[in-house]
Amino acid sequence: MDKYSYLSNTGSEFLEEEYKKYKNDPESVDFGWRKFFEGFEFSKKDYSDEVIPESTLKEFQVIKLIIAYRQRGHLFTYTNPVRERRKYSPTLDIKNFGLTPEDLDTVFNAGTQIGIGPATLRQIEFHLHETYCKSFGAEYAYIRIPEKFEWLRSRMESCKNTASFSPDEKKYILNKLNHAVEFEHFLHKKFVGQKRFSLEGGESLIPALDGIIEKGSTLGVKEFVIGMAHRGRLNVLANTLHKTHAEIFSEFGGVEYEDSLFDGDVKYHLGFTADVVTEKGDSVHLLLAPNPSHLEAVGPVVEGIVRSKVDRYLKSNSEIVPIVIHGDASIAGQGVVYEVVQMAGLKGYKTGGTIHVVINNQIGFTTNYIDARTSTYCTDVGKVTLSPIFHVNGDDVEAVTYAVQLATEYRQRFKSDVFIDLLCYRKYGHNEGDEPRFTQPILYKKIAKHPNTRDIYVNDLIDQGITTKEIAVKVIKEFAESLENMLEASKKLGKSTVTPFLSTTWKGIGYGSHKDMQTSLDTAVSKTNLKKIGKLITDLPEGKAFFKKIKKMMADRQKMLFETEALDWAMGETLAYATLISEGYRVRISGQDVERGTFSHRHAILKIEQSEEEYIPLRTVEKNPGDFTIYNSPLSEYGVLGFEYGYAMAAPETLTIWEAQFGDFGNGAQIIMDQFISAAEDKWKLRNGLVMLLPHGYEGQGAEHSSARIERYLNLCADDNMVVANCTTPVNLFHLLRRQMHRNFRKPLIVFTPKSLLRHPRAVSKLAEFTKGGFKEIIDDDLVKVADVKKVLLCTGKIYYNLLIEREERKQTNVAIVRLEQLFPIAEDQLKSIIKKYSKAERFVWVQEEPENMGSWSYILRTVKDVKLDVISRKASGSPASGSHKTFERRQKYIIDTALSV
Repeated sequence: MDKYSYLSNTGSEFLEEEYKKYKNDPESVDFGWRKFFEGFEFSKKDYSDEVIPESTLKEFQVIKLIIAYRQRGHLFTYTNPVRERRKYSPTLDIKNFGLTPEDLDTVFNAGTQIGIGPATLRQIEFHLHETYCKSFGAEYAYIRIPEKFEWLRSRMESCKNTASFSPDEKKYILNKLNHAVEFEHFLHKKFVGQKRFSLEGGESLIPALDGIIEKGSTLGVKEFVIGMAHRGRLNVLANTLHKTHAEIFSEFGGVEYEDSLFDGDVKYHLGFTADVVTEKGDSVHLLLAPNPSHLEAVGPVVEGIVRSKVDRYLKSNSEIVPIVIHGDASIAGQGVVYEVVQMAGLKGYKTGGTIHVVINNQIGFTTNYIDARTSTYCTDVGKVTLSPIFHVNGDDVEAVTYAVQLATEYRQRFKSDVFIDLLCYRKYGHNEGDEPRFTQPILYKKIAKHPNTRDIYVNDLIDQGITTKEIAVKVIKEFAESLENMLEASKKLGKSTVTPFLSTTWKGIGYGSHKDMQTSLDTAVSKTNLKKIGKLITDLPEGKAFFKKIKKMMADRQKMLFETEALDWAMGETLAYATLISEGYRVRISGQDVERGTFSHRHAILKIEQSEEEYIPLRTVEKNPGDFTIYNSPLSEYGVLGFEYGYAMAAPETLTIWEAQFGDFGNGAQIIMDQFISAAEDKWKLRNGLVMLLPHGYEGQGAEHSSARIERYLNLCADDNMVVANCTTPVNLFHLLRRQMHRNFRKPLIVFTPKSLLRHPRAVSKLAEFTKGGFKEIIDDDLVKVADVKKVLLCTGKIYYNLLIEREERKQTNVAIVRLEQLFPIAEDQLKSIIKKYSKAERFVWVQEEPENMGSWSYILRTVKDVKLDVISRKASGSPASGSHKTFERRQKYIIDTALSV
């Protein structure tokens, strides 16, 4: 079918379906397709002795023209308000399809293909041009699902992609546009030189968001969660979420916050929650997530919030829609966008489709779009998931409103992503103090003369007789006066108050005092309950053909519970989840290969041999299967960690866990750590209970898989912003995870988990330890006599066992080994008590496997002030570990020997 390669992007499934219908019954397909397939049949056979009627050949050419418009019409649109479009060839000129001007008045039955019946070529061409080449351009011909393709085609071609708004609807759109434009003008005039990241040039975003919300509410949407960077954020806060102008103006004054412990953030990063009533009277809940300047970082967070709400209390994902607002440079340049797009249809992360809106300024800070991407469009990432992409001229506000309404309908019908490329411009520089003419003099000469979108639309409505110049001027004046009144009111507000994002969700949950952070509560579970729950999660159902190793593993776990009463790491971890579920909490885990576990220890999902049917032991604890979910993630850290952070943000009653395949992979998500996990409470009063499990430990596996970079996390610790732990026993992990939910406050929890200790014969805990007490922040050495101790080793994690075993082999009794299980915050009173206990010891030493410039040492050095500490470690290095196993062993032996020498 090479000679028909031009059809390759129409959707092969659709063509195949139509061709099957034609083969079975030619009358069952539209006349145009009938002619198309007749031509196709002719091309397959040798008709050298027959003459194909010219009319049939021409019909075939007109069909090709129609398909070309659907495929390539978007390349020839008038969607750019301030620049000439790049030229593409071949064009859609009829001569490129074997048609001539003489054919323009010939009637072709192919007109039925676009819904206008038999029509002249002139009428067909006009209809196609109006549909695909005006202010609205559509990319959708690559969609492979016939239903989606046909729905879009019929919707767009039936109305020529032109909205039909009533005079009242047009006045409403003008009102939204007027508010957007005047708000920016007012800020520019009253707060000269202050950064606000103006929306000027892209003000049609406000009626666009309004169009999504209005249309969505009629289609059953009760909540929208919005994520966006700083450009236009103040305008969205004021005119979409209805944050009062007085509050916004007050923030421009730089007033202090009421809460002196709260540092806050710049006004264009803050989140907001609002309940609004639409024009049609529907109540809609709106959330604008707080975000950092890392433009696209908020995208996965928004998706996580939405999924959390769907899982917890909404009937379906039809009731909530994520809206992610991008910049053109960031959507094309930031890899996290691709990560989020790839997550869109995965069972662990899908949210029912996201409406992506791009504020396409055609410039990123000072970088022209031709230097910012290789792809034709900034939105080409949407084609990865075969999402429709609508390009629309930001100066044509009716086309914009039509585009977002169509997008909203598509999302609600097909539960998949849709992209809107809002082509506009940036009136000023990157910020209001920036000079754009340094780098784009010609473009900004055009922009300076270009009328704003509101003025263009006012003139259109005056021409249509819908409004008058006098009325338009009066409306502008009245709104400007109301802004003046709000400015005066803002001066009387006093100190600024920031209402925490999702405050209703977090009602009754505190922030935790410094003392609370250093002590634990009782998280024990009775022996009866442990055995009852343990039997449920280790019994395999009868009649299922499980893999032999699975049967043995589950039998071994039962033996731990009912015979030896000595539990390994996997059993301790699993019991933590199981007991929490039995108490009414929910547990969600995701990450690369978490279902089985990278080190084959977890086995949360068991497969039936031959069929690969799944059995999930933890779902036997409670009848509600949603109480425990675990998902293997895509090979992403940034996107997935952001998603789980968002999930935890909206679900304080769920133990939400992200596990890195190896701890060092966490560096791929460093932006989420820096901008959200460590700083969000200080910046936005945002609470979060996300748990990160980071495998860590030196076992001679080389530089890449030894260190989870403990030092990086500890460097971010301050003001009780999170908890960092490195457990050495299964029972301490058990109590730590249970403590995370039983506390009356939430903090992000970073846990450095072991690899070799997962099966280490010494890393086991007696069942009795699970039935009493709670998490131990510090574990003292109860194997030595205090009076004999000359040297005290402080350490954390796996190296404890290396030291312990060597000490036993030497039969040494004069060295104590103290484990810091919670590194941050250090349990100060407990540590002081232990140091005092060993006051007669000659030396106190911090021992670590990591190089001296890594690991916990620098943190310990500046934190532990009550005793002089030395350090024993690998020498400072640019790499975390050696690639040679022999070198590893030699260095490890040096550390152990030096630590135990007295």
